[in-house]
Amino acid sequence: MADPIRSGAGAASRRRFMQQAGAGSAAVAAASLGLSATPADAAQAFDATYDMVVCGSGCGGLASALFSRWQGNTAVILEKAGSIGGTTAKAAFWYWVPNNEAMKKAGIADPKPDFLKYVARLSNPQGFDPAHPRFGLTQWEFDMCGAIYDSASPAAELLAAKGALPYRHVPDVPDYFAELPEDKAPKGRVLVPAEAIPSMSDGGLVAVRTMSTKARQEGIPIRTGMRVKKILQNPAGRVIGVEAEDELGAVTRIRARKAVIFATGGFTHNVELRKNFLSGPIYGGCAAPSNEGDFVQMAGALGAQLRNMNYAWSCPVPLEKAVARDGSMSGMFSVAGDSMIFVNKYGRRTVNEKLQYNELAQTFFEWDGARAEYPNLVRIAVWDQRSQDHSASAEYGRLIVPPGTDDRHVIKGATLADLARAIDERMAKYAGVTGGAKLSADFASNLQASIARFNGFAKTGKDLDFKRGDRVVELLFNGDVKEEPGRSNPTMWPISDAGPYYAALIVPGTLDTKGGPKTDTHGRVLDARDQPIPGLYGVGNCVASASGRAYWAGGATLGPIIAFSYRAANAAHAETASAA
Repeated sequence: MADPIRSGAGAASRRRFMQQAGAGSAAVAAASLGLSATPADAAQAFDATYDMVVCGSGCGGLASALFSRWQGNTAVILEKAGSIGGTTAKAAFWYWVPNNEAMKKAGIADPKPDFLKYVARLSNPQGFDPAHPRFGLTQWEFDMCGAIYDSASPAAELLAAKGALPYRHVPDVPDYFAELPEDKAPKGRVLVPAEAIPSMSDGGLVAVRTMSTKARQEGIPIRTGMRVKKILQNPAGRVIGVEAEDELGAVTRIRARKAVIFATGGFTHNVELRKNFLSGPIYGGCAAPSNEGDFVQMAGALGAQLRNMNYAWSCPVPLEKAVARDGSMSGMFSVAGDSMIFVNKYGRRTVNEKLQYNELAQTFFEWDGARAEYPNLVRIAVWDQRSQDHSASAEYGRLIVPPGTDDRHVIKGATLADLARAIDERMAKYAGVTGGAKLSADFASNLQASIARFNGFAKTGKDLDFKRGDRVVELLFNGDVKEEPGRSNPTMWPISDAGPYYAALIVPGTLDTKGGPKTDTHGRVLDARDQPIPGLYGVGNCVASASGRAYWAGGATLGPIIAFSYRAANAAHAETASAA
């Protein structure tokens, strides 16, 4: 028999199924589909009923459904896209878990007050106060960060114990600001899926595979091509289900006895929301193309309070792929190459190229008030044949890619003069989205000077302008480089004085946004009075993050997502089943 949700046939299809199954076997047939076995005439308003309706099939959705199911609840996952996994499927899937069990076994102490001090220092740098009881955080921020500490490890352990997400500990991966005195556990908080390859770049695919396999084993249907369009409430204002539309436009109404949990990602691919809320010009990002801010709009209609809408998990991205909304695009987690620099349209080097991706993206937004322009909005990466030969990789969104892979973003020139002409031609094609940006008349001479100055730093191993390679996290993301005996700084090597040369245009983008409806520490969506909207929950990038502008460490998106999925499922389980 066709699944009435999957077919989009609605209540009529469900009634036909029940009639064909026969009165005596209706309950069994309904149970096999995860549906309520209520009589057809009593359920005409809904096509199916579950305890939990979970929207989104990335990490947050899969984890929320699994945690719910393990407490005895029925659950269904509705996925807007045609395939499962969302942005998770594109991620490396490091997950940052404070005070995790592997740390404890290794003797690495991670006390909660120290953890909170570290995250407060980065999330609210202008208000950080080590003597304050909450280190300068608001009560909401402090409680949310505390919830991450309390629940990320129990959640990770449960997923591992149930076979949904076995992990391995990577104790040598540092936090992104490991050198700060507030970080008392600078290494040891990162876990990755056990089956991830040694470079840890494919963890998202592994996680989606293992978690979705477990979900299906547990009897959780995952319905793709089902875009949730409306949140349904009863007359008392309690959320009791959703209305979804399939690829053919057929509408299905699904009841939630206990809760609807949204885990639908941010608004990276909604141009209007980006322009209205983000604090700098963003060209797009590498979130799943389906991440269009649906929950912001639906929850807003129910009076949800919005928070942290001006920040994103940011990264540089190739201009061409961002403008094309290329769904295969990855953010530049790692800037490869040692004989490589970034310059702006004036040919000047203005940044440490090896800054971690979130911080590097912020430097594109510098405003020149005298010229009324963003001089660094489009940067040009320039590298030589040495870096092309020894640093090419298809992982982590690197710009220097191997022969035979997608290199449409790469610009080539036999000499620096040839390269400059080719760059100018490429920029002319994108003048309509860059404010007419083009190379300055003295670009070529300034580029030569920038290379000469950089080469002097590379010979000594000390970048006197931007301190490239001075921090441990910059070595982590350096990528492959040619071994050089006795070299003190592996992030730098002189750029060759002979071609060929290569370049790429880079702009600011996002991994995904991190603002949306405000939730409490149990994932309950809050209204303008800070009161929960009954029956409505949210986890992940579709809701507000208490991290503010900060990106604490690799996996600082996924660790909290797992923690709040666990907490939301626990709270939703305790809900009293609603009357439709």
